Amino acid sequence: MVKLNDIVLKLDQEFEIKSFGKDSAFSRFLPGVYDPIHFDWQQFFEKDFTQFFNGLMLRGLEDVEKVFLAVFPTDEVLERFIEEGTKGDLLFMHHPLVMECGDPRGKWGRGFVPIPEDYLKRIKEKDLSVYTCHVPMDYHQELGTNAAMAKQLGAVVTDGFLKNEKGQSLIYVCDIPAVPTDEIIAKLLKDYEIPYVDFEGKKQQEIKKIAIVAGCGDKVEWMKEAESLGVQAYITGEIHCHIDNDYGRHKYALMKEYAKETTMSLIGVSHSASEYMVVKTLMKSWFENHFSLPTVLLPQSQWWL
Repeated sequence: MVKLNDIVLKLDQEFEIKSFGKDSAFSRFLPGVYDPIHFDWQQFFEKDFTQFFNGLMLRGLEDVEKVFLAVFPTDEVLERFIEEGTKGDLLFMHHPLVMECGDPRGKWGRGFVPIPEDYLKRIKEKDLSVYTCHVPMDYHQELGTNAAMAKQLGAVVTDGFLKNEKGQSLIYVCDIPAVPTDEIIAKLLKDYEIPYVDFEGKKQQEIKKIAIVAGCGDKVEWMKEAESLGVQAYITGEIHCHIDNDYGRHKYALMKEYAKETTMSLIGVSHSASEYMVVKTLMKSWFENHFSLPTVLLPQSQWWL
């Protein structure tokens, strides 16, 4: 059993939560989904969370016996956490909201979706805690979303771009042993436990340089920058935006045009699966090593959503 405050302090320090200021994404998206439904998120969530949109989101009892690990707060993830968790247990996630990015072989998504109020109330009633870490984790060099993907691929980081003020790159450029596109795809299917990848561009027989960006890497300008650096395969969560609105359809059209001209292999493993890698590998070990706490992984039954 470990004190919640000790875990929160260690996480805040490890990810330098306050040094990043307001999360650039969720400081917009969280109010954007809760304000229209008149949910008083500023009173419901922890005070620091409503300022930084990272860190301890919901506070339960002080004594923590288990840590649950997930990416998105989907209904099935929250059901398992509430049912299997005991008072004081902690759920650590990358996102405080579900993001429906859409299925390349199925339905398009709705974008960001709020956690249903019933789940939030049940979490509080059971004295459970929730901690989320978004942008600080994306940039972390050892415990980051990209770092986990690079490690799983056996890639050596040689360069990067979209650097923050700390000099940390959002997108990694890496060297790998020469391998054809099809072998990379086969490894991704196995490692990420997904039924299929989203693919565009050209398949190659010898890929030595790749770019890695977890989550939504569906920005054509990022792909062009990677290609200018000699990247042969661009590996990300989402290569296409399948969000069912004007924004999503515009981005999708831009990407389809770029895909006709690029020489790269463009490979998506789903937003959620790409970011789940860091919690099921690096963060699981981190919690066990620092606090000797049992951890419970909460994978999604559907990665493309």
